[in-house]
Order: sequence, then structure tokens, then C-alpha cells
Amino acid sequence: MTTASRLRERRTGLDQRATTSRTVRASLVSLAGLVGGPVTNQAGEEVGRVVDVVAKLYGTDPYPPVTGLIIRIGRRRAFLAADRIERVQAGQVRLRTARVDLRDFSRRPGEVLLARDVMDHQLVDVDGVQVTRAADLYLAPLTGRVVLVGVDVSLPTLLRRLGPRRWQVRPTPDRVLDWQAVAPFGAQATAGPAEVRLRASRSALHQLRPAELADILEDLGRTERQQLLGWLEPEQAADALEEMEPTELENLLREAPPEHAARLVDEMEPDEAADALRDLAPGERETLLARMPAGEAAELRGLLKHREGTAGGAMTTLLITAAPGQSVAEIRAELAAQAEHRTEIDAVAVLDKEGRLIADIPLFDLAVAEDTTVLADLTDWLTQFGSPVTVRPDTRLAEAADRLVAARASSLLVVDESDRPLGRILADDILDALLPERGRLHFRRFLQ
Repeated sequence: MTTASRLRERRTGLDQRATTSRTVRASLVSLAGLVGGPVTNQAGEEVGRVVDVVAKLYGTDPYPPVTGLIIRIGRRRAFLAADRIERVQAGQVRLRTARVDLRDFSRRPGEVLLARDVMDHQLVDVDGVQVTRAADLYLAPLTGRVVLVGVDVSLPTLLRRLGPRRWQVRPTPDRVLDWQAVAPFGAQATAGPAEVRLRASRSALHQLRPAELADILEDLGRTERQQLLGWLEPEQAADALEEMEPTELENLLREAPPEHAARLVDEMEPDEAADALRDLAPGERETLLARMPAGEAAELRGLLKHREGTAGGAMTTLLITAAPGQSVAEIRAELAAQAEHRTEIDAVAVLDKEGRLIADIPLFDLAVAEDTTVLADLTDWLTQFGSPVTVRPDTRLAEAADRLVAARASSLLVVDESDRPLGRILADDILDALLPERGRLHFRRFLQ
């Protein structure tokens, strides 16, 4: 998705959010203030007290509808269906009838208890790209029913909840997040189908870039981040893992079930996957490799044989190679098929029949060439600039960095003694290895 389309989608979403309506904001009901409040019948007589509010959190509705209440009558707790409720207002609930049909509560797919499962728990603020905690939840009447419309994450709300009852019932929407802008972590509390739970969360999370998801994963608790990883497509999750700090990534892989961790590592780019595995203990590393497809595991074992701090230890084995007789159009088609690896490809290696390197053609030169141009013509033209700059697998990264700068290139090919390419080392891989202490700058967290 382009930046422009992303911004258009964001603006459209903002316009459609319920909490932008003055009517909705004026009718907000605090969940924290509602819990413990009276439930009265038409005559105004108290029937019981609110223990919790049940809502269908994971479903097709943009705002989860309230499906009922858990109320306390004496020492008994019972379920009161939403169709028995006439009005939900600040601190109390009024019923439609004097007769109360109470039943034992049995959770249906997608339903959660809002006070128990969501309030005071972590969630993702997608707009602010941060992990936060629900200090309060806000209900409001919308399209003829009571729905969950927003989350309050402000400090004053926490203080309000500690105060007298008359304070607790008053919404303090100083910092309301519209429900459509958050991804909650209450799925472990419901038995709903995975695809139903996923729909609500993916709609918000698909907007985030890998680095933003990495920030969120690092801030989440163990249970929540494993749940978030389960929501993401494997490719999206792997992209996020590649952006994580090494220590955080190491912890995440240890926390995840071995089968899941192995699948995530398998989806990562080879050089990033090797770096992740190198940080694990030998036994942990072998546990994951044993659960990967044989070909991918063999490739990673080969990378792990190279020492850390060398070109072989930092290279990626993802290479696009071509023969001199191929046309530019053919290579472009092959590049298009490898679009998911675009960040790992910046040139095409041209090889002779024995697999030895002839030339390394930058993507820019391929982009401006005619479709019918034969690669042999491009390689002849590139000879005026000298031979391709290469390094050996045991070349120290500091030396590789010097050669990269001298060549004014964005990557270097790693070749064996016979000039057969083994992999490619990218400029950002050299920076990651030479400056591990720099980390990623978390401006967002600093400014909170």
C-alpha cells in the first residue's frame, strides 16, 4: 500500500469513527463507573448489582455490541440478556420490565467480559503506534443498541477510579481512543473461531510498518505478543522480527512454542534468520533448525558456519543471477517474482557457464535499459568502470565497509576462491554488525 493510499484510508476511517460524533461523546457511559452500580426494574426497585458487561468483542461489527450483563443478586451471579435492558446510564442500568428472566451465564463465541478481560489489560493504539493499557472503557447507544465505542487510557481516569463513587461514574474522556483504532488482547478469553477474532485486529494492524510492529512487540507482555504474532501473516510477522532489538528477539523466540518460532525464523531473510539463531544457545538453535524444511535448515547451517564479524557471517544467500544471453525483460520478470524480497536485492549477478562472476549489474541500470537489451551488452558497458568489487567470506566487516565506501556501492558480492558468488552483503547489514550499540531510536517512546 502506498503512503498516499494509506493516508486516504486513515482519513476515511477517522471520519467514520463514532467518537467523533458529539452526540456519542455526550452519551458515554463509563464501564468502571457502571460496575457495582444498581440494576433497577421499571418501578425503580433494585434488582441487583452490575458485576460485569458482556460484549461480542470479536465479530463483524465495527463496535462490539453489548449482549448482556453479569449481575449479582444476593450471593448469586446470573446473566441478564441485552434485550431486557431499557437504558444504560452513568452508574446504573434500567430494565424494560419488572419481570427478570435470569439464567446462568454461558459464554458464546466471540464474547468477553469487558471488566475482567479487557479493562486494565494491554492493547495496541494503532493511531499512536504504541502499547497502552485500558484505564476505562466507554459504552454508548448507537443504532438502537448499546455498544463499546472507546477506550480511555489517561492517568486522570485511574485517579477517578480510586475516588468516591460519584467520581467513578463520570466519564473523563480526555484521551479517548476510538475502538476502531485499537487492537485488544482478549481473544484468549473467548472460544470464537480464529478467523473471526483475526478480522477485527487485522483491520487495524495491517496499517503498521514492520518497524512499528517491532516497537509494539517489544513493549507487549509475553502472552500479548505471542497473541499478536498469531494474528499476523507469517511474512508480516517475520518482517517485524527482523526489525526487533537482538535481545528482545532472542526472548521472543524462547517464549514461543518451538514449531511457531521455527516457522517465523524460516520466513525471515536468510541473513537475519542466521543472526537470530546465532544468539540462541546451541541446543535451542538445533531445536528450531530441526523443525524447519530440510533445504532452509541446511542453508542456515551453512551461514552459521561463518564467524560473526565476517562478510560470510553477515551475508544473505538470496541472490538473483543471470546468464549473459538473457534479456533485460526476462530479468525484470524474475525480479517481479521476488518482490517480497525487495529490500535484499539491489543488483543482479551475471555468471558464466561455470558459475563464475562476470558482472554485477545494479537495478538502476536494468531499470533504464530497453527490454530487448541483452545482458552481455550491459556487462560490456560496465567494464569501463572496472571489475565488480567482491569480498571473501572470511573478510572482516571493517574491511568490507571500506571497500563498500570506496566502490560507492550499496552492496558487495561474497565469492569463493573461484569467484563463484556465495551471497551478498548489504550496506545496512554492515552497519548493523559494526554499530550494534546504536539500536533503533525510539523517538515515539521518548516523547510520550
